[in-house]
Amino acid sequence: MSQIVVDRLLKTYRIAERDPGVLGAVRGLLHRRHRTVEALAGVSFALERGELLGFIGPNGAGKSTTIKILSGILRPDGGSVRIDGRDPFADREHHVGRIGVVFGQRTQLWWDLPVGEGFDLLRDIYRVDRERYRRTRDELVALLSLERVLDQPVRQLSLGQRMRAEIAAALLHEPEILFLDEPTIGLDAPSKLAVRDFVRRANRERGTTVLLTTHDIEALARRVIVIGHGRVLADSPVEALRAQVLAERRLVVDFAQEAQLPDDLGTHWPGVRVNARDGRTLVLDFDPAAVSAPALIARIAAEHAVEDIRLEGLAIEAVIARFYAMHGAADA
Repeated sequence: MSQIVVDRLLKTYRIAERDPGVLGAVRGLLHRRHRTVEALAGVSFALERGELLGFIGPNGAGKSTTIKILSGILRPDGGSVRIDGRDPFADREHHVGRIGVVFGQRTQLWWDLPVGEGFDLLRDIYRVDRERYRRTRDELVALLSLERVLDQPVRQLSLGQRMRAEIAAALLHEPEILFLDEPTIGLDAPSKLAVRDFVRRANRERGTTVLLTTHDIEALARRVIVIGHGRVLADSPVEALRAQVLAERRLVVDFAQEAQLPDDLGTHWPGVRVNARDGRTLVLDFDPAAVSAPALIARIAAEHAVEDIRLEGLAIEAVIARFYAMHGAADA
């Protein structure tokens, strides 16, 4: 049985509207206008115990709303959610003790308290045994390199330090499920790598079930759900999503000396075209249905002196952007 089952989830918001300017504000006080925004329109999926799922979509697609419902913060307007057979909203007190949640734009630590004291307060809130808490805290502090910030108030931390502290705080009570909503937003490259490596380790070594909403998922999640306009647009492995969007693959060749290859390679080698050339480096896009990568590599190596040759995939961000454009989800 799946650990998380989401079935035809619905959620709408009623938003007040008014005309611009002072007169618009006055009219808005006298005659309220509202519009209904459909945040979720029948979202369904299931997540197995110990799985790591990438849950992605453009701004306003319904990602955060889904996580808030899964966390027991919001009640859906329709459909159902079952986590280990329980309704997260109806059974919140039991549910929150088994999950960890990190929202990239919000903090669960106390702004003016040192990080270490915030951890201690969370131990009391979750009623974690002191010895178990010390063991888990020390492990998390070491893994996330937080030794130097335990005595610093949260407000004095850099964004990268704060996000690492937030992830540690979410795991102090050793939850079975971890919801991460944009945990790498605004982070520099080293901080992103630290967070990504820790999430991977928690999933593999602890068996923590992880739902992660960030486009930085290629090195983490084998499976990805793409959501747009409150609906599931795709639910597949990352590579299957890439194949759905792109027919072409890319080959980068560094020649030992500048090669005389025609720009219209397609007429000579069917399914191949020159994407770019820079000195002795040539970038080729090719259709695997017309010519396989081994056959193309063998032909180039047979006809020219090659220094290096490598296959490259389009960055996952570009793949997702193309997918949004294909499905009209970019303005969600």
